[in-house]
Formats: sequence, C-alpha cells, structure tokens
Amino acid sequence: MVDYHASNNQYSSGGVQTYMEQENDWDRDLLLDPAWERQQRKTFTAWCNSHLRKSGTQIENIEEDFRDGLKLMLLLEVISGERLAKPERGKMRVHKINNVNKALDFIASKGVKLVSIGAEEIVDGNAKMTLGMIWTIILRFAIQDISVEETSAKEGLLLWCQRKTAPYKNVNVQNFHISWKDGLAFNALIHRHRPELIDYDKLRKDDPVTNLNNAFEVAEKYLDIPKMLDAEDIVNTARPDEKAIMTYVSSFYHAFSGAQKAETAANRICKVLAVNQENEHLMQDYEKLASDLLEWIRRTIPWLENRNPEKTMSEMQQKLEDFRDYRRVHKPPKVQEKCQLEINFNTLQTKLRLGGRPAFMPSEGHMVSDINKAWHTLEGAEKGYEEWLLNEIRRLERLDHLAEKFRQKASIHESWTDGKEAMLTQKDYETATLSDVKALLRKHEAFESDLAAHQDRVEQIAAIAQELNELDYYDAPSVNARCQKICDQWDRLGELTHRRRDSLQKTEKVMESIDELYLEYAKRAAPFNNWMEGAMEDLQDMFIVHNIEEIQSLIRAHEQFKSTLPDANKEREAIQAFHSEVQKIAQHNGIKLSGINPYTTITPQSIDSKWEQAQRLVPQRDQALQEELRKQQSHDTLRRNFAEQANVVGPWIQTKMEEIGTISIEMIGTLEDQLTHLKEYERSIVDYKPNIEQLEGIHKLIQEALIFDNTYTAYSMEHIRVGWEQLHTTIARTINEIENQILTRDAKGISQEELYEYRASFNHFDKDHSGALMAEEFKACLISLGHDVENDKQGDAEFARIMSIVDPNNTGTVTFQAFIDFMSRETTDTDTADQVIASFKILAADKNFIMADELRRELPPDQAEYCIARMAPYTGPDGVPGALDYMSFSTALYGESDL
Repeated sequence: MVDYHASNNQYSSGGVQTYMEQENDWDRDLLLDPAWERQQRKTFTAWCNSHLRKSGTQIENIEEDFRDGLKLMLLLEVISGERLAKPERGKMRVHKINNVNKALDFIASKGVKLVSIGAEEIVDGNAKMTLGMIWTIILRFAIQDISVEETSAKEGLLLWCQRKTAPYKNVNVQNFHISWKDGLAFNALIHRHRPELIDYDKLRKDDPVTNLNNAFEVAEKYLDIPKMLDAEDIVNTARPDEKAIMTYVSSFYHAFSGAQKAETAANRICKVLAVNQENEHLMQDYEKLASDLLEWIRRTIPWLENRNPEKTMSEMQQKLEDFRDYRRVHKPPKVQEKCQLEINFNTLQTKLRLGGRPAFMPSEGHMVSDINKAWHTLEGAEKGYEEWLLNEIRRLERLDHLAEKFRQKASIHESWTDGKEAMLTQKDYETATLSDVKALLRKHEAFESDLAAHQDRVEQIAAIAQELNELDYYDAPSVNARCQKICDQWDRLGELTHRRRDSLQKTEKVMESIDELYLEYAKRAAPFNNWMEGAMEDLQDMFIVHNIEEIQSLIRAHEQFKSTLPDANKEREAIQAFHSEVQKIAQHNGIKLSGINPYTTITPQSIDSKWEQAQRLVPQRDQALQEELRKQQSHDTLRRNFAEQANVVGPWIQTKMEEIGTISIEMIGTLEDQLTHLKEYERSIVDYKPNIEQLEGIHKLIQEALIFDNTYTAYSMEHIRVGWEQLHTTIARTINEIENQILTRDAKGISQEELYEYRASFNHFDKDHSGALMAEEFKACLISLGHDVENDKQGDAEFARIMSIVDPNNTGTVTFQAFIDFMSRETTDTDTADQVIASFKILAADKNFIMADELRRELPPDQAEYCIARMAPYTGPDGVPGALDYMSFSTALYGESDL
C-alpha cells in the first residue's frame, strides 16, 4: 500500500471545499439500506485497518472502536504523516468528545467542509454519521489526489479505470457500481499491471462470484490490498455501493501508481549506477595499464644505466645487438601502450565531464605527467646507453690496436736485447791483443750508438703501456709486468754499457791497431740497419682509419717513403763497398781475416736480407692500403645511401607534422570530415613505415661497419626515430581530440556552426598554435564571446570560477576540449545527486533509510548488491537494524570517485 503524505498541503481551502461539496452529493438515507450499509461497513473497516496495521492495531466495529477518538486520531496521523494534538486518556464522555473534536478539527484544517457531522454523534456510535465521516476521510486522503487530464478525483479515477481496461473483452467501465458486478473489471486491472498473476482468458462473464473472489484473493496475496468487499454481496445487490467500490478501486490505483514510480526510480538508479560502474572499470583499466608500463620502465632503466664494460670486442658488440633488439622489438609496443594510455585517460575524463562526475585523479605516481616523466628518464638513459656503447667499442678497438702494437714493439725490443747482458759482462779484453782491445772498444762504441737508437723504442713501449692503463685495458697487469721487465733490463744495459766502456778505455793505451774500414762500416751500417728495422716496423705497423681522407693520407705517406728507397739503396751499396774494400785490402796484403767485423755484429748478409725483406713488405703494404681504401669507399657509399634516404624521410615527417596541425587549426569541413582526413593521414603514415624500416636496415649496416659520422646529412637515425614516434603520437592524439569533440558535440547538442565559432575564437587567441590558451588568452577569448570577465572585482571572481572549471589541476592553460565543455555545459540535462536521492526515497517508501530487501526487490541483482556493499549503516534516530544510508551514498556518487 502507498501512503498519501505528499499531498497534504497542495490544495487551497476554497478548492477543496468546492470539490468536497461535489463529491458529498450522496443520499444519507441510503445508509438505511442494509445491503449498502453492510458493504460500506466492511469496505471502510478494511480500508481503515490497512492503514492502522502500520501502527500495530486495528478495529473490529467501525462505530464502536472510533467512539473514544483515540484510534480515529491515530488513523489520521498514519494517513497524513503528521502529528495531531496529544489525545486525552480519560474514560469520561467529555474526554472522548474532545478527542473526536481534535480529529474533526484536523480534517477541517485540510480544507474539508464537514456537513452535519458532530463529535457527539460519533461518540454515541451513530453508524450513519461514522460511515459518512470515514467516507469524507477516504475522499480527502485517498481519492482527492487522483487526477487524470485535469478531471475531478472521481472522474479521474473512472478515466484511469477505463483506459487500463479498454483492451479487455467483456469489460466496459462506465460507473462505480454495476460495471464491476461480474468481477472482470477487477481482474483486468490486475492483469494489465501484473499479467503473470492472472490468466484472464480463462475467466467467464457468467461466473461473477469466481471472478470477484479470484481478483480479491490475488490483490490481497500479491498486491498487499486487503479484501474490502464480499463477492456475494456485490452479486446479490442490484446496484453495489458506489463508495465501497470507489474505495476499493482507489487502493488499486495507489498500488500500481506506486509501482510505476518505483520502477521509474529504479531505472534512474540503474542508469546512474551503470555509468558509475563503467567509469570504475575504465579507471581500473587505466591504473593497471599505467602500473604495467611504469613497472616495465622501472625494470628497463637499470639495464640502460648499467655501464659495466666488457673485456672483449665481441662481448660489447653483443651488447650493441641486444640494444638494437630493444629499440626494434621491445620498445615500439610500449610506445603504443603509452599513447593508448593517454587516449584512454582523455576519453575517461570526457565521459566523467559529460556525466557531471568529478575528474578522475589516478593514484599517486600514476598521473600521465608521472608516466611522461618516467618515459623522459627512460629515453635519457637510452640515449646515454647508446653513446656509451659506441664509445666503449671505440675504446676497445683502440685498446686492441695498442695492445698488438705493444706486443710487436716489445717482441722486437726483446729480440734485440737477447744476449746483450751476456755480451756486456764478458771479459774478452783481458786476454786480447792491442788490436783486439781497440776493436772491442770500437765495437762497444758502435753498441752504444745502437743502444741510443733503441732508446726511442723503449720510450714508445712505456708510452703505449701508460695509454693502455689509462684506457683501462683488461690485461693491464701482464702489460705492466712486461713493460717493467723491459725498463729494468734497459737500466741494467745502460749500467753494464757504462762499466764495459770504462774497462776498455783503461786498456786502450796498450791496444791500438784498429781497422778504420771496419770501423767506418760499423758506424754507417748501424744507423742504416736501424733505419731498415724502423722501415720494416712501419711497413708492418697496424693502422686504423675512419674515413677516406685518413687512408689517403697514409697512402701519400707510403708513397713518400717509397720515393726514398733509391737513396737508401745507394747508402746500402756504399756500406757494402766498405766490406768489399776490407776484403780487397786483406787479400792484397795477404791477411787472413777471422770472417767477422770486430766493430759490429751487423753483417753484409743481414743488411741484404733485411733489404730484401723490406722490398717484399712494400707491395704488401700497398695491397693493405688499397684494401683499406676500398673499405672506406664502401663506407662512404653507405653514408651516402643513408643520407639520401634520411634527407627524404626527415622532411617528409616534418611536413606531415605541419599538415596534421593545419587540419586541426583550419577546421576544413565537418568534424567527421576532419576525422576522416586524419585517419587517411594515419593510414598514409602506416604505409610509409617500409621507408623507415629501409633506413633502419641501412643504419644497421653502418653500425656493423663501425661508421660513427656522416657529413652528407644533418639527420641521424635517432632524429628520425624520435620524429617518427612523435608523428605517431601526434596523429593519435589529434584523432582522439576530434573524437572527443564529436562526443561532446553529440552529448551537449552543439551545432556545427557553434563548434566552428568556438574553434575560430579559440584559434584566434592561440597565437603560438600550441593547442592550449594561457590564462590571459582565455580571458580575452571569453570577453570576445560576450562573457563579463572584465578587470574588476566581480569580473575577476567570475573568471576565477570559470578557471576552476576548465583548469581543475591549476596548470595555467586551457585545452580546446575543456573550452567547448565549458561553453556547452549549462545546456545539458544530467543526473544530479538530488535526483538520485529522490529516486531512492521513492524506493524506500518515503523513509530516510532503505533496507537491503527493498534494494534487492526493486533493482537488478548486480546493481542491488553494488549498492548494499557501498552503503553505510543508517545512524539517524528513526533507523532500524539493517537500515542503510542512501543519502550519503548518492552524494558520494557525485562527490568522490572512490565510494
């Protein structure tokens, strides 16, 4: 049953009196008819009990139980929802009359004119007056509120019955007496609203008692409408009592009217909850995607920041290959995820704004700005890592070259010093002749000359070892040990040389006879031999170049060296002539030579052997230089190929970026045309990807060839990658912006012309074409559109209010999306917290709280459980166990995103 509290104060006194005068047109003498009186007594008693049971009481005899006025006052309090004056509890007649008068005064205060009904008659148990009073109460509180198409209450109730029963056969409701005798009209009303309760087609017009009992039983069992009539009384009366029928039918009206209101309220709540649930799913999806992306960045940055170098070139090249896989395979999907995350965030914020919900604030550390900051850190680490890899490879390449050069020079030096300590420590001069001593002395002088010539090589070995240490060569300990050994030996050789020279000089006075020719041979052979060793060392020296200019410089130096060979050959022939002259003199004088030069260990055979070896090394050096020249020419071709492609791709990307910006600024065509145009651009960008992949392939060849510079283009692969990623992000963001504008236009009802006007005004003040207005630019734009935000106190306050709407995060800028949201937000009909509270109040039968069973009865199961799980217990003074607070829940729907 539905209470009638809401209508207590809606009618003026004059209007109610006129209405009551019309409806009071009934013949009181008819109450003397036993059949009509019996029907009214039973109907009115049941109607009163249907309300009194809410207070835990009832009446048995309508004229007896209202005599003391107590239950009469209680009945009026229940049906009106208001408190009457405190009743008198005495048993005397005066107390009863006073209570009844309080009730009659309350009825009169509601604009009802009581005709010939006095408190004494009610106290005396006058059935006629008591029934008349109850009918007056029923008219005022149950029937008066019924109005269909501005008709009176009775006419409105009759019109409602006619419309509801019109589709049913054998039913023709024209009044509130004989039209209801066959019971079909009652069954038709129930079937119209609850078809599952009655099988109407099985009812027969010639069986009125069965029809009436069926309708009364179903109404009592399923609709909470008490049985107010007896089937036999209606059937056996020529003209059933009109008031009894109207009273009973009005209960059907209120029952079904309340169900319709509950259904409407439930639908509104379902709509609001569905939107809220969808938004919560979108928020959860955003949080998960943001967490996954930030976790990937967190795992990746330490790897990119790892600067622990490897010992060998192959290991570092493997690191470079792993980095290439990261750029080609692992990073591109994350770039797309980041872009999609921003798109999802913008779409969610748009839906929240359109639904009147507060903006979504991600959890701490999950803002789009936080992700962009982490991404910026990732790209910084990525750039530093690639530079470190290339520098480390150069360092290892340099180290390998230096280490090989160190080993080569050390081997040459160790080969030269082999046996020198033993030679310097022997005492052959003690038993030698004078000529032998002089020969030993000259030989020692030649050795000193040779020793001084080798000083540069020792210094070179020490310098190379020092550079290997500075470059952190992994095998530096063995290099240092070998270098230290060479330096220690060199110091000993210097000391031993000094000692032997002193010894020879002491015995020089007694030893003369020296062969000047051998001496001259030795003097000239030693530097020439040293030159040949240096030349062979240079011819076998490893080289590393990075461009054609460097290899051409080496080739020119080699050609210059070859130009000196004729003069060197003349020197060799001159030195060999000394030896030939010795042989001639010895043969001419009959001297038997020992076969060796006492002043030097350099023999003519060794000079010729080294000369022949040098002659063989020259063409080998020519071949090595030419091969390196071809290699550098190939490298130069790779540079040119990359530059040719990059000089096309780079400007293409820049042009596309400018064209996309032009589309969003110039507003050519409708938003759908712009969206179609942008998607065509997106497809053209996707179709252009093979050019990027081709460029990546060339770049891979360049890196594999260890080419580190390119003078033919200003574009590096990193520039192309960044521009390509920015192009993808820009087209995706621009498409998302247009889609959100379409969504806003359709949701807000903005015309295309209005949207053009908004965009034109926005673009006019967006001087830097950044897609956002600064605060002062936005203020000037508002003034141009007619908003009163001039520089005065009131205008400043209004502008501050508007900025709090379009820039809730206080960034100091206003996007176009926020701008059109503001311009159209006042014209959109959205659900409010008050509307949701009013809907819950209907479901709760006008209570300030609601029970879980009521939610489960009126709402779909999933949304009912959603509300139960989030509603706080009701703590008001009128609460009962299990009561839920729907007011704070409804407010939270529009005040906080997390209930």
